[in-house]
Amino acid sequence: MAFTLENPQVKLTPLRLEDCDYLFPIAQQEKLVQYSPSDIATLPALKNYIRIALEQQLQKTGIPFTVFDKKTQSYAGCTRYMNIDWQNKVLHIGSTWIGKEFQGTGLNANMKFLMLQHAFEEMDFEKVEFRIDQRNKRSRKAVEKLGAELEGVLRENVYLLDGFKRNTCCYGILRHEWRRIKSERFADYSSSSASS
Repeated sequence: MAFTLENPQVKLTPLRLEDCDYLFPIAQQEKLVQYSPSDIATLPALKNYIRIALEQQLQKTGIPFTVFDKKTQSYAGCTRYMNIDWQNKVLHIGSTWIGKEFQGTGLNANMKFLMLQHAFEEMDFEKVEFRIDQRNKRSRKAVEKLGAELEGVLRENVYLLDGFKRNTCCYGILRHEWRRIKSERFADYSSSSASS
């Protein structure tokens, strides 16, 4: 089930425990995952985070990736397919964190395009969802820019590391919407992507 997705800007490779060495300097950036329940602040915590992701891959409920920025030739962070429901053909794209130096460079949009394209066109899924802390305006704007529609808000459903219980915004893209979204929002991306 492991595969690589890439285009001229980004390469998504299967996450490995050894990637800790590359990811730990990024994971230590302040407030990188402040809206997430994930703990990646110490090396043992990051290793545990990766082990959980790899266990979910074995259970076929997740497919985690290491994010590599090809323009700067540097590791940028992590992302994954998660909560994969093979029967109903629905999955989430989430657990995404990239270093602050990569934010606003187009890297996130490039990797989301690759993941959406693969989910709809290769994995034959019918819906992709995103779950985001209601307060995280930057991430919400990013998924709205991708063409995802706000479907509702789950109130106080997830505890964060600081004890705050967040409201979670649920966004989605349906497969029949993907063709339009791809042509309207990703025209420049479509001719240069590949998977292996």
